[in-house]
Amino acid sequence: MAKLTEPWLRGTHAEIAAIPRAAIHAIEQAGEDLTTWCAELTDEELNARPFDLPAIVFQLRHVAGSLDRLLTYAEGQPLNEGQFAVLKNEAEPGVSRAVVFEELTRALGLCSERIRTLGATPSLLAQTRAVGRKGLPTTVAGLLVHVAEHTQ
Repeated sequence: MAKLTEPWLRGTHAEIAAIPRAAIHAIEQAGEDLTTWCAELTDEELNARPFDLPAIVFQLRHVAGSLDRLLTYAEGQPLNEGQFAVLKNEAEPGVSRAVVFEELTRALGLCSERIRTLGATPSLLAQTRAVGRKGLPTTVAGLLVHVAEHTQ
């Protein structure tokens, strides 16, 4: 039954505040959807670029990398050189299914832990944060909502 019901309807993570809980549920849903629709694709299919569109492998790597970057901002930290290198390499062709799903699985698991930590202090959700090189303003809650919507 649990796999037939979307994560937000399973009654899980009830101990977490609403916004972080919704972000975790969105991450869980994305992980399940990506596994359902992409896990059986071949390396060739994952790296294909029909009509010069970005490859599926890019999209999967972008999910993993953007989660890390957005949560780094939510934690009040600047991006580091390693994160910029990951961003630059997201579109590199030729990544195998095994590698991309290992990256994705690790990223989804780590981000759920990071979201849980951020949500442990409800007053933190209203704190302001700066995003990107321009330092665009948002809040921790705003970043968590964007983590959810961007990943979906």
